[in-house]
Amino acid sequence: MKKFAYVAKDTSGKTIKGTLEAETANDVLDRIHEQGWYCVSYTEALGGGFGKKGFHKFKAKEMSYCCRQLAAMMTSGLTIVKALDILYKQEEKKGPQEAWQGVYEDVNKGSTFTEALRAREGCFPDFFISMVDAGETAGTLDVTMQRLSDYYDNTNKLNNKVKGAMIYPCVLGVMVVAIVIIMFTFVMPTFAGMMEEEDMPAISKALFAISDFLKSKWYILIGALVIIVIACIYALKVPSVRIKWDRFKIKCPVIGPLIVTIYTGKFAETLSSLYSSGIPMVECLERSSRILNNSYINECFIQVVDEVKQGQSLSSAISKTEIFSGMFCSIIYVGEESGALDEILEKTAAFYNEEADSAVGKLVGLMEPAMIIIMGVAIGLVLAGIFPMLYGGLKDVS
Repeated sequence: MKKFAYVAKDTSGKTIKGTLEAETANDVLDRIHEQGWYCVSYTEALGGGFGKKGFHKFKAKEMSYCCRQLAAMMTSGLTIVKALDILYKQEEKKGPQEAWQGVYEDVNKGSTFTEALRAREGCFPDFFISMVDAGETAGTLDVTMQRLSDYYDNTNKLNNKVKGAMIYPCVLGVMVVAIVIIMFTFVMPTFAGMMEEEDMPAISKALFAISDFLKSKWYILIGALVIIVIACIYALKVPSVRIKWDRFKIKCPVIGPLIVTIYTGKFAETLSSLYSSGIPMVECLERSSRILNNSYINECFIQVVDEVKQGQSLSSAISKTEIFSGMFCSIIYVGEESGALDEILEKTAAFYNEEADSAVGKLVGLMEPAMIIIMGVAIGLVLAGIFPMLYGGLKDVS
């Protein structure tokens, strides 16, 4: 038996924390659901995979490659045992190789693929394990692997797009900080003797005070920044603070709608993949909302899951959250009415994935002019502080 720590919510939204002893993570989820609660998160409290041989947390890029390989081999007629044998032997990195070797050995001894994956809790994404479980149950594991390959490939492309798009704003941000520091610590002091302090305008006095502070007490500023960063990290671990921050992200003007578009694409694709694999809608909703890693959305989906359990339509329950766009809710409504929700969700996921790519570009595009404005303001302030001194010095000469 393993020991798990969990965080759950009841129907009133109250947070419940505790520990459970269970064989697998799914047993933990089942026992939490039996209480009528919604599982927010869970971790293996004791005896977890971290630090053990064969533990490796797979990323989207690695999952895409592994699923593609397994799908190709199984479509060619190889058994899952033989496919896993080939997969772990051709892995070059030690961590993934040991993880897949452990899965292969368990399956070779008679365990199901799902059981072998669950035995390595934390290595493989929860979504991946759920899909494999559904594929094994339905006897369509090869099709499921192909679907997982497409899913992780799209996820990896979106992650790469975000990382690639962030390079220029990050470089620009570093340049802005460097230019501001250089101007205040090297440029400003050269004009210090051009005018007596009592004759300086207020803005010049303030800027020279900042310059002196940066030159003589820079360590206080760095210390304060470190404290602020650490305080923010720990504050975001507090559930109530994290919920407010996550709500702010999706409700703030301009940036919020772009973030919601990215969330919609990811939610639609995850829900489509899970539902098409035959997983019950309630479980699909719980797992799809957790994929977004937004505590405010998780909080809202407690009510969504509860309403769906009571027989309300999915489109109606989701529209009440006021998170996703009206078009997305209308599309789900059409899918429910036509009885082709899985097909509608698949097409919707493809549409919103393209929209998410566009949203990423727009989101990063907003950062570039913001950086330039900050740099312009900093340079303008320095010039505003220096110009009266230059003007006064020239006046004295004349």
